[in-house]
Amino acid sequence: GPGPGPGGRSSIILPVHNSECWLDECLESVLEQDFKETMELSVFNDASEDSSAEIIERWKVKLEDAGIPVIIGNNDSSQPRGVGFAKNQAVIQSSGTYLCFLDSDDVMMPQRVRLQHEAAIQHPNSIIGCQIRREPLESTERYTRWINNLTEEQLLTQVFTSHGPTVIMPTWFCSREWFYHVGKFDEGGKGVPEDLLFFYKHIEKGGEVFRVDHCLLLYRYHPQAATHSVLEGTIWNHRVRFLEDRVLSYWISFTIWNAGKQGKKLYRSLSPANQKKVTAFCDVDEKKITKGFYTYEESEERPKPKIPICHFREATPPFIICVKLVSTAFSFS
Repeated sequence: GPGPGPGGRSSIILPVHNSECWLDECLESVLEQDFKETMELSVFNDASEDSSAEIIERWKVKLEDAGIPVIIGNNDSSQPRGVGFAKNQAVIQSSGTYLCFLDSDDVMMPQRVRLQHEAAIQHPNSIIGCQIRREPLESTERYTRWINNLTEEQLLTQVFTSHGPTVIMPTWFCSREWFYHVGKFDEGGKGVPEDLLFFYKHIEKGGEVFRVDHCLLLYRYHPQAATHSVLEGTIWNHRVRFLEDRVLSYWISFTIWNAGKQGKKLYRSLSPANQKKVTAFCDVDEKKITKGFYTYEESEERPKPKIPICHFREATPPFIICVKLVSTAFSFS
C-alpha cells in the first residue's frame, strides 16, 4: 500500500482468548474501516482452546487482500497469561504510530479509526475514547448513559467515581509513544484491573482524556467477560489509594458526606493518617445525626476514635461525597 500518511500507520490491538463466537463480526469491522491511511491488525492469541486460531488465519487472508497487514502472536502454553500480557504483546509486535485497542467481542463502526486518529493527532498526550452502543441494549443502561454523557471536565474529575476509567478500555486510542511513556499494562493476570491501573498512571503522568462524540463501538455485555473476574474489593482498594494520593494528601481535614454504610466503609479503608483528618460525617438522616458520633470499634487506639455526625448544614468543607449510585461510588468536591 501507500507509505504512511501524515499521521503514520495505525495498529489495531486485538487480544484474543476463546473468542470464536464473536471474532467474525469483530474482524469484519476491521475490514470495513473507512480509514484512508495505512492500518495493520496485531492479534495476540492467548492460549485459546476453541477455533479462534483458524478464524484469525482465515481473516488474515481477506484482510491482507484488502491491503491490511496482519501480525499474529501466540501463547501456545496451556495457561492463558491474561489480558494485560496479551495486549502488551500485541503492541510490541505491531509497528503503528498509533494504537487502536479493540476487544474481540466488540464491533467497530466504519469511522472509528479515522475519527479517533484525527483526534489523536490533535491531542498527543491523551487517551482518546468515543461513545458506545451497548448490546444487548438494556444491559447496562445507566452505565452507558454515564459513559456517553460525561462532560469534558468530568472525564477527569469522575476518575475517582467510577468502577473503571471514564473512557472505557475497548474505546481507547493513543499514540505508541505515549503508551510506552505511561509504561504498558500490568501483567498480573486474572483479577487485576489492568485498564484502571494504566489509566491512573496515565493521569499521574499528566495525561489527558478526550472523547470523540460519535458512537464508534458496539460494546457487548455478556456475563463471561473478563471484566467480571475483577473483584469489587480490588477495585475499591485501588480507588481509595488513588483518592488518597491525588486528593487527600493535599487536604488537612475533610468531612465525609454520608454517615451510612458507604461513608463508614470509606473511613475504614483510609490510611490511619487520613482517618485522623476526618473531622465529621454529615448526613440528612435524623436517626444517624441523633446518634451524635461514629465510634471506630476496630481501632487499636485507646480511647477508640469517635467521629461526630452532624447535619450537612453544619458541616465544614471540603467534602468527600460517598453515595451508592449503582454505577458510581464516590465523587469529591
